[in-house]
Amino acid sequence: MTTLEKLTILTDAAKYDVACTSSGVDRGGEAGSLGSAVKAGICHSFASDGRCISLLKVLMTNSCIYNCKYCVNRRSHDTPRAAFTPRELADLTIGFYRRNYIEGLFLSSGVLKNPDYTCELLIQTLKLLREEYRFRGYIHVKAIPGADEKLLSQLGMLADRMSVNIELPSETSLKLLAPDKSKTSILKPMGLISGKIQENRHDLIQYRHAPKFAPAGQSTQMIIGATPDTDWKILRLTEGLYKKYQLKRVFYSAYMPVSENALLPPMGTKPPLLREHRLYQADWLLRFYGFTADELLDEEHQSFHPLVDPKCGWALNHMEQFPVEVNQAPLELLLRVPGIGVRSARRIRKARQSGSLDFAGLKKIGVVLKRAQYFITCSGKMREGLKFTPESVLRALISEEKQKLAEDVPEQLSFFSGTSSNKGHPAEGFSGKLIQ
Repeated sequence: MTTLEKLTILTDAAKYDVACTSSGVDRGGEAGSLGSAVKAGICHSFASDGRCISLLKVLMTNSCIYNCKYCVNRRSHDTPRAAFTPRELADLTIGFYRRNYIEGLFLSSGVLKNPDYTCELLIQTLKLLREEYRFRGYIHVKAIPGADEKLLSQLGMLADRMSVNIELPSETSLKLLAPDKSKTSILKPMGLISGKIQENRHDLIQYRHAPKFAPAGQSTQMIIGATPDTDWKILRLTEGLYKKYQLKRVFYSAYMPVSENALLPPMGTKPPLLREHRLYQADWLLRFYGFTADELLDEEHQSFHPLVDPKCGWALNHMEQFPVEVNQAPLELLLRVPGIGVRSARRIRKARQSGSLDFAGLKKIGVVLKRAQYFITCSGKMREGLKFTPESVLRALISEEKQKLAEDVPEQLSFFSGTSSNKGHPAEGFSGKLIQ
């Protein structure tokens, strides 16, 4: 099998990991035009300075000893198999880099023979890149659950970011759909990576030139819609992961049926893209806005409203906390106002040191008044001419959200054709909490 044939199989097999976004476009250059695009394995991530960087996203092998029912690479699935040698993959990465296709590597793998053997292959590949080629570009590598701690430690010294995919939100779901895996086997390496990162920070304080362990931190991914786990359960798990393991990101992947199985949604079922979108919005509230999972959802209301974003949903359920006086409210309270983001909240706090803010000033700062106007006052006054009831606020927010969704929300690029698949659609069976 040629290297190109292997590349085609192993980049296609890597596309279901959403920790970065595949381009999905193959377009050559033309006379009089500038640039080209390569479909196979090119994905995108963001550097700490905000730059969008291209990565080669590929599997070491799609052969796997596990039989996870949701996975296209499971051992019982009839699919073409391939495997790179460490030298082939290192040479391929450098070849792509020298052609200016990529700036880094996103490397994962099926489990070949056993976790330790697979981890050793990943280490050999990264050693060739780092030590022989002196490659200093970004490398994100997937840790192999079950591998020896010493091997995972070596891997972390060669990579910029590591990740261990949880995949399914509950141990019950794991037992049903991934019987070869366990909660312990997944969380143990996650804890190891977290501990090594903390330990390395102390080393760097004492020794400036100490080698760095996964300096870009670690992340994980959860599949959404393959199991009956609710938004509330997923969000509580997310919150726990951020607190316990100091993850940089939790990624959510709307499940796309890849095979017939009585335990999974049937083939042809639309992936729950809007639900995925709501979870990303809620994740943002946990990380940057001071919310907790139990504030956004609870045991009686375990799903997000499909037509109102989580922050607006929370505000409508807590109208007793509004309106907020923007010229006096602390930052923590400003962040809970729909239409006021982290940047605009900080700008408000800075601007009001020079004088009182009015609605025109808020708009210049970047506040989205279409949403915020129902929840704020300026110098004790509501926006002029604004009259509303809780019901009319809900209708207005739903109308705005529908327009927003129609313009820019989640549209999934098809991996199987040159066209786009269905856009996000309202979730069925909604049981979220909203104003009565």
